[in-house]
Amino acid sequence: MSLYNKRGVSAQKEEVHAAIKKLDTGLYAHAFCKMYPDYLTGNENFVNISHADGAGTKSILAYLYWKETGDVSVWKGIAQDAVAMNLDDLLCVGAYNNFLFSSTIDRNKSKISGEVLEAIINGTQEFFDEMKKYGINIFYLGGETADVGDVVRTIAVNGTITVRLEKNKLITNEKIDADNVIVGFASYGKSLYENEYNSGLGSNGLTSARHDVLSKYYAEKYPETFENSLSNDVVYIGKNKLEDTISINNISYSIGKLLLSPTRTYAPLMKILLEEYFNDINGIIHCSGGGQTKCMKYLPKPLRVIKNNLFDIPPIMQLIQTNSGADFKEMYQVFNMGHRLEIFTNAKAAEQMIKIANQLGIDAKVIGYTEDSIQNELFIKGNFGEIKY
Repeated sequence: MSLYNKRGVSAQKEEVHAAIKKLDTGLYAHAFCKMYPDYLTGNENFVNISHADGAGTKSILAYLYWKETGDVSVWKGIAQDAVAMNLDDLLCVGAYNNFLFSSTIDRNKSKISGEVLEAIINGTQEFFDEMKKYGINIFYLGGETADVGDVVRTIAVNGTITVRLEKNKLITNEKIDADNVIVGFASYGKSLYENEYNSGLGSNGLTSARHDVLSKYYAEKYPETFENSLSNDVVYIGKNKLEDTISINNISYSIGKLLLSPTRTYAPLMKILLEEYFNDINGIIHCSGGGQTKCMKYLPKPLRVIKNNLFDIPPIMQLIQTNSGADFKEMYQVFNMGHRLEIFTNAKAAEQMIKIANQLGIDAKVIGYTEDSIQNELFIKGNFGEIKY
């Protein structure tokens, strides 16, 4: 059993999928988000989409950093995580403007102060203000903030985004076919709309990241940050502290800051691509939970997906693998490993998409392609060999 499973989490969410298997899949079974007819107005040319996600256990890392440093501003990154994980899922179906956002914050009041709530709420609005500069309007409807210390040890930060979209502007993944090329857009680096280097970690796999990188010091000092029934051999088994540093391109970054890099949103990029290359986009995948295997869930027909030109593994993910001893097969299905968004398209359009991404400071390249097959298959190839899923 992998360390990930031993900690009571699952990259593939098998039990969740089993629980929802009888639910209606909506209008488009292979679309990245579930969509329904526009019941609110009865307009048959529109759909309604409502999506929920959050920062996950990344909030525990923010708690550790805040307690150790006193830096409350770290919670603004958690606010962005909760929004970006929703927003970037909706980008995958073609939505990029006029969103309604409602937050849900559950806290243990004895551990989380009012200044933390203020930082999260204000940080959410600040992120919306930044996105507005790029023509992406997100309207803050408020939400629920509850003191539920009997339920949560520290804090959970989540949200829901709702959008109404014309059917002729939808990306449903139905056009994904053999002989598509796959363009990957880097999750790490520094885009034009980011203030500092982004480690690329996003908001997936943070349970592993925290326990595999950080030392027992945190287990002993902050027992409220982990499930106490877990075996000691999977709790904070790393060698590092938050203030330890890694050199990237001759610049030193603290491990704490790398673990807490706010999830990069691709919204400014996708606004351009959806407006200028909509007809060339066959499908879009957000490589979130499930990492590089996420695409397998949304293929509209039996296909072989070959990813043979992936990005270099970001330094923070190299550190996680070194500390944990996880094999490449587990790493690629837990973490994004270098790109968190991919578009299935044609070779000519791919060249232009890459240029536009580069103009925004986002590295991009063709990372793979599709072939006909009798069943869904994924091959990941690199200097480590070949992995089949």
